[in-house]
Amino acid sequence: MNNNPQGRVLVGAVLLIFGALALLDNLNLFNARDIFHFWPMVFIFVGALKISKSDTAFGYALGGCFIILGVLLVLQHMGIIYFRVRDWWPVFLIVAGLVVIFKDRVGNGLAASSDQLNQGNACNIVAVMSGNKMQNSSPDFKGGEINVVMGGVELDLRGASIQSEARLNVFAMWGGIVLKVPSDWTVVSHGTPLLGGFEDKTVPPMLTAKKLYITGYAIMGGVEIMN
Repeated sequence: MNNNPQGRVLVGAVLLIFGALALLDNLNLFNARDIFHFWPMVFIFVGALKISKSDTAFGYALGGCFIILGVLLVLQHMGIIYFRVRDWWPVFLIVAGLVVIFKDRVGNGLAASSDQLNQGNACNIVAVMSGNKMQNSSPDFKGGEINVVMGGVELDLRGASIQSEARLNVFAMWGGIVLKVPSDWTVVSHGTPLLGGFEDKTVPPMLTAKKLYITGYAIMGGVEIMN
């Protein structure tokens, strides 16, 4: 089941704005090329989306990083500040080191591929430029959050159970998430794809007592659910 009117409005509004700008540019009524100098606003937009839907510290931090990057690039294009990305590449090494050190505190699978069994009622999975393959067999699964940036996550929930409802928030940017759920779960997808996709391959069960709600965004990435 996929019912997300807010997501459709968001995607439709973006297409409408770009279409209107392109039309005005073709009619020589407006120079749309001037807008392209502010393309880093995309990072600010993505960061705001992530913060608005996140429930974890890592999610807020990830959204904040996108916003900071977007602000810096916009200020550079406006000539207010000047910096070169190649001068700051060691920052990525510093961040990678912090991710490895604090891996267990902010989530699973931050820096390396893994194949783990998670018995917790809620999951907090992160894959940044890495892969993470996990299983959860909790008898009272509550949901959680999955963040993927240039990586992949496969979460097997076929051994888990839901008492009534669970909510899983996902964020996939330049990466993919695969969810495997039991055959007696009803999946209700409220995810929003932006140049990406949400694909629900599950077969709806006869009884709808157990529901898994999927929210979040797939930005140039994909989320696949199957049972």
